[in-house]
This record gives sequence, structure tokens and C-alpha cells, in this order.
Amino acid sequence: MADATAFDYLIVGGGTSGSLLAARLSEDADVTVALLEWGPDDEHEPRARELRRWAEMLEGEYDLDYRSVPQERGNSAIRQARLRILGGCSDGNTMISWRTLAADLDEWVERGAAGWEPAVVQPYYDRLPTPIQPVATADRNPMVADMVAAAATALDVPVQDAWNDGRLDERAEGAGFFEVGYTPQGNVRSSTSIHYLHPARATRANLSVVLGARVERVEVVDGRATGVLARVVGEQVRFAARREVILCCGAIDTPRLLQLSGIGPRAVLEDAGVPVVVDLPGVGENLMDHAEGLVVWELRTSPPATCASGWDAGALVSLAEPHDRPDVLMHFPVEPWAVHAEAYGARLPERIVSIAPNVARPASRGRVWITSADPEAAPSIDYRYFTDLEGRDEAVLVAGVRLARRIAEAEPFASWLVREVFPGPDIQTDEQISKVARATHQTVYHVSGTCRIGADDDQLAVLTPELAVRGVDGLSVVDASVFPQLVATNPVVTIMMVAERAADLIRSR
Repeated sequence: MADATAFDYLIVGGGTSGSLLAARLSEDADVTVALLEWGPDDEHEPRARELRRWAEMLEGEYDLDYRSVPQERGNSAIRQARLRILGGCSDGNTMISWRTLAADLDEWVERGAAGWEPAVVQPYYDRLPTPIQPVATADRNPMVADMVAAAATALDVPVQDAWNDGRLDERAEGAGFFEVGYTPQGNVRSSTSIHYLHPARATRANLSVVLGARVERVEVVDGRATGVLARVVGEQVRFAARREVILCCGAIDTPRLLQLSGIGPRAVLEDAGVPVVVDLPGVGENLMDHAEGLVVWELRTSPPATCASGWDAGALVSLAEPHDRPDVLMHFPVEPWAVHAEAYGARLPERIVSIAPNVARPASRGRVWITSADPEAAPSIDYRYFTDLEGRDEAVLVAGVRLARRIAEAEPFASWLVREVFPGPDIQTDEQISKVARATHQTVYHVSGTCRIGADDDQLAVLTPELAVRGVDGLSVVDASVFPQLVATNPVVTIMMVAERAADLIRSR
């Protein structure tokens, strides 16, 4: 085993949060920062740089492509993309960008995240150097523009363009082309690796980026995280941390790494054969995701391929007062993702279009856990979709399908359509819609919450409001797993805002 140089900060995971945090912490020339990334570099990977090519990053050589255990009420065939490459999942998403809603942050505070009020957190949006702007006129698909116009009429919501100007904090509804993290010239995505990490590592001697480094365990001595054990090009290497170890591996692999390190629920660790270092029951619990339904129509004529990412517009709909948070978030894709409908038995014509409504504020909770001490063994994932006792998630999904049908009946979108082909005109009752929608829904790759922030008296809270792991000194988590509640919108920018705030919190220590 080789010993590597000690660093002040060890950041594990070079994804959305890790790349940002490494750049921010290394702004202090008096500290040393090492970023350990399991995968390769993304700087010269065109599929990772060009927004339109996001789908090429999924289910390929960079994707861990996780699967779940069978679902009692949801789709058991979900493929959960987790990218093993510098830039992480912000190299393979559509970069739909939202300033975190005030009502979402208010709920975080209600759930024990003291100090995460809107007045504290929302200003971090203005700090981001990642370009965020409405989809450029040249990238606006004419069919999608007609979907937007029809949605505004059918749903009685305003047409939105500047989604992030603060108006959504009063009424979180609308239809329009999204604000997106990209530069239209060259279609360059606004990932944190491109806009934070690449410039930083090119100019700072105190920042080390170690690629191909799979961290297998956090080492804890006398209650303090002292470093990590990693496998680098087949060799075991120990990296030491003088100040902190910071996990930025995402909502699946951060709790997985904690559990492999002996930090997690005692029963899970003992069953997996891992010695218990800290019995922390909430590690891996509170898993949340946006379950997204599907309605498909036959098209009279194919639209042009014009787009920024292909998922450039949609709608927010609130089902009840107050209207400061949406219940349904709809995506209007240029090209439908209908593989689950086809697997269900749907016969789809050659020319189709879809609307994809998702459950914006899920009430159901799942979990992720290890079943072996072997780092090579995949984690077990149970989303427990649509299992909330009040049935709210199921009701919202059904409502989303009905809203999508209303859009299809309105002009100018209606003139593009021949007929509904999925779920189909025979599927009308709530029970019928629910059965089909739950069997064929898709993830939006927004897993979160598995190491959540919480109050001191919350037994399932993994982190303090300062993002420190309870029971272990010198160990923090900074990624989507910290969310007490999944935000109602696409979360990539919220993750960036969390990482910006984390940089301030960590420096203040």
C-alpha cells in the first residue's frame, strides 16, 4: 500500500458539487486541496461538453447504471444513471436551471435545516459563474413553442421566460422555454467542471486532481476522519486529510461509501459484514426522486430537430393554494423517451410526441444500502415509489396525466396531433390512469436526501445544518444527499448553491 501526500482537504467525487467545492476551497493559497475522482477526465470528451449530446453519456462506459429492487407500486425497470467521470451527472443532464424556490427552503428549515433560509441561500444563485439563460431563439423548436402556447391557455398559467427572477416565489406556475445552463454558441453545457474546476486546476499549484481514484473507505481514528483508502490504477493508496474529508459522491454512492466505512445503521452494517464505527441510522434512508409519467400522441408531421438539449420547455402547475410551489413539473421533449411504454406493450407509430409530467414534491421515501463489504458489489436501491400513506404522489401523477391531455386539446398544439396512443383513449378513470402510469413512469435522475440535514433531536438526521456528519469529526457531505426534502424543480443548480454555501461553512471552521 502506498501513502500519498497529506492534504488539508480531501474531496471525494468530482461531480457537480465536488468540482465546484475544489475550486472554491483552493482559492485560499494557504491550503492544499485534493479532488479524488473515480472516473476519467471530461475536458476533451465532446459528449460531456455539448448539451445536445447528454443522452450519449447515459448507459455507456461512464454510467454506473444502477437498478432497484422490485417495486411494489412503481416501475421496477428503472435504470438510474450515475456518471463516473469528472463533472459527474452535470456532464449528462439537460441543465434545466432553477434558482431554489423560497418555499422549498422554508420547508428545509421546518425539517431541521437551521440557517438554510431563503434570505441566506438564494443569494448564492447570483454567485454562480456558470452561464444560465433562457433557451436561445435559434434553439427554440416551433412545435415545442406551440406546446407552450397551448399549455398557457389550457392550464391558465402565465407564459414564462425569465423563470429565475424571483416571481416564482409568489406564484410558482407557468409555461415556457426554460432557463438552461449552457452557452448557445458551441452548445457548451454549464457544468461545474468546465466553469469552475478546469480553470482552477490550470492555475493553482495547491489543487491536485487525481483521476481513476476509487475511494473504498473513509478512515476514522479516535472519532475523527483522518483520510481515505483508495484504489488508484489497481494500487491501494492512502490519502491523509489534515482538516476535513468531504464526500461529494451523490445520493447513491455517498451513503454507500459511508456504510462501507462502518458509518450507518447498525443492522445494515452487521448484515454486510462491516465493523460498526458509528451507528448512524439515517445513512441511506429518506431516498427521494421525481417520478415522471408519460402521455404520447401520434404526430401529423415530424417537427424539425431544433433544440438546445431536446428538453427545453415545460410547465409548472400548483394544484392547491398557496401557489408558491408547484405540485406538477412537466417537460415538453422534442423526442419522446417512451421505452417503458413500449415495454408495457404499447405499439407506437413512427411519428410521436409526448408530455412528461412528474411528481414535483414527492412524499414517498425509499432507501439505499449495502449488502456486502466488497466495494465492487452494487448497492441495493428501493425507491418505494407511490408508497406514501396518504396516496398524494399517486394522485399528483394522475393529475399530471390529465393536465397533459388538456394541453393536447388546446391550440396551437392540437393541430400537430392525430390521436393519443398512450395510455390511450380507453384509459380514463383515476384507477386506470394510475395503474398504467405507475407501471411505466421514469426517473428524472433526481435521487436525493439519503444523508439529510436535520436537527439534533432527529434520530434519522445524518448531518448537522453545517453539513458535518454526526458522530465523526472532520467529515462532511456536500451533494444532493443532504436535501431534507427534494426541491420541486430540477435540482442541479440547487446542488451548486449547496456547494457554494458549503465552501463558506467549511472555510469558517
